[in-house]
Amino acid sequence: MPEATRTEALLEELRALLERHVRPDWTTAVEGVLISRVDRADPPEPSMSGTVLAVIAQGAKHLALGERVFAYGAGQYLVASVDLPVTGHFTRADRDHPALGFGLTLDPSAVAELLLGAAPGDLPRATQGAPSGIAVSDAPVALLDAVVRLVRLLDEPRDRAVLAPLVKREILWRLITGEQGATVRQLGLPDSGLSHVSRAVAWIREHYAEPFRVADVARRCGMSVSAFHRNFQAVTAMSPIQFQKQIRLQEARLLLATRPGDVTGVGQRVGYDNPSQFSREYRRRFGAPPSRDAVRLREAVRSPAGVLT
Repeated sequence: MPEATRTEALLEELRALLERHVRPDWTTAVEGVLISRVDRADPPEPSMSGTVLAVIAQGAKHLALGERVFAYGAGQYLVASVDLPVTGHFTRADRDHPALGFGLTLDPSAVAELLLGAAPGDLPRATQGAPSGIAVSDAPVALLDAVVRLVRLLDEPRDRAVLAPLVKREILWRLITGEQGATVRQLGLPDSGLSHVSRAVAWIREHYAEPFRVADVARRCGMSVSAFHRNFQAVTAMSPIQFQKQIRLQEARLLLATRPGDVTGVGQRVGYDNPSQFSREYRRRFGAPPSRDAVRLREAVRSPAGVLT
């Protein structure tokens, strides 16, 4: 069977499986596996990427990371090896043809185990520098086949506990040895540039409301300031200060959904001493001042169809 025909057959089966097993909260009976169904093309919304593999079975999506924009659709996959602040939206989705997606959480320890078990010469040659934290590629038949077999196990509860971990390992191996393998492999390497940046990202997220010196964060990660800047920009498409600002504003937006009348207090809580600066940067990020956006957020929370991020 030609590869294009095999790909379409796998996508058709995957669409049917995803439609049958999707839940309102997108979880499944297999740990770490998510199924999404979106039946409208909403405006771009900010969120955190997570560390995931995402495969689109139907529809199309745009995801922005800093100044980089990733577009992917049916038969393509995205990998995110660092939990990054992104803005995304489905560009093709309606009630007759909803966007359908498969997600698998990427576990660094599982990646490391596969890397340690690989024979010499089984892995592609390592590349210089840290790769982007997000990457998109066409899904090869072998990867789609493994994804379909994993989702099939939702219909086979007797086999699920034994076979699901094996198929997950196969999917990880396909990723590690595939076109975006450099991004995934560094997830399991404790001394890789991506792992150093991941530690910095985690620290900034935990201390986002506090001022910091880039040199101090670089030292925490065991890197020189110049190497830290270079690797952080490569992975996140942002400087450390820009990254902190993104986290502050996303946290502020979440707080405003439940505290719409306390704009000044929310700004201070996320690290803004100057209310005017907070309002200016918030509007630049979300297209509306905090007070007006808070009203929209509250309406979205009340509406069953409202999805924030």
